[in-house]
Amino acid sequence: MSVLEKVRPERPATEVREPRVTDEHGRRIRAGELIGRYLLLLAVLALTAGPFLWQLSTSLKGPTEDIYSSPPRFLPGHPTLHNYSRVADTIPVWDYALNSLKVATASVVTNCVGSALAGYALARLRYRGRRAATLVFVLAMLVPVEGIVIAQFTTMRELGLNNTLIGVVLPGAVGAMNVLLMRGAFRNLPYEIEEAAYVDGADVWQRFWRVALPSAKGTLAVVAIFAFMGAWDDFLWPLIVLSDPSRFTLTIGLNYLHGTFANDERLVAAGTVIAVAPLIVLFACLQRYFFRGVGEGAVKG
Repeated sequence: MSVLEKVRPERPATEVREPRVTDEHGRRIRAGELIGRYLLLLAVLALTAGPFLWQLSTSLKGPTEDIYSSPPRFLPGHPTLHNYSRVADTIPVWDYALNSLKVATASVVTNCVGSALAGYALARLRYRGRRAATLVFVLAMLVPVEGIVIAQFTTMRELGLNNTLIGVVLPGAVGAMNVLLMRGAFRNLPYEIEEAAYVDGADVWQRFWRVALPSAKGTLAVVAIFAFMGAWDDFLWPLIVLSDPSRFTLTIGLNYLHGTFANDERLVAAGTVIAVAPLIVLFACLQRYFFRGVGEGAVKG
């Protein structure tokens, strides 16, 4: 028997080590603290996902079920998809959805292209007035939309873009927040990488397209999600600029489900689910890029 075997104490065969739960800093989390965290997460989940799940449940309930029963019943007794077909019979919901898709797609393209170019110029290029330009984008975030909506409407009218989908897209073509997100992502790129590309003979466009932009894919996905959600959910500006029902977006069209003499909550709930479903699909497809891009594009001074 060796010396180490004599010195090392033998562990009883029946001893079982208690599993340890630690946080990101390696600190042990007590059972009470762990239970409190899970209860808090469940409460937040109920507040955020609860209304949508209730709308989904209401949209699946038939006309014979009482949606105002006390206590309320969450699960429908006899699930049916008839309410969704009724939405299509009441309003041209798919035409409205196509208009919203056109507006949201155009907003994603313009915001991704414009914010990437502007963010790279603010973060990597050297020119007089760069700090002032950055300050302008920061101040633009502080201006409420309601304060400039009259000026926007007047501008669209002078350009002859009233009652057009282009007039809906143009005011939000490049968002100030998206520009600052891309600026933060490009600032995190080490200068040595870009200097190496410069030594190899790459010009500004090549350094932007081949070096900087691939490193900011996560933040670009965040910009795409924000732009799509903002354009898809927007209600005030399309309501002001559009007057032809054939050009209405989905958010405006769903408002016609609230009639003067009839107000079926099952119908409204089905329309709400139709409007939210594309956002859920988009986030599900881009979620891994989203969480990576939130940290990647943190705005730094």
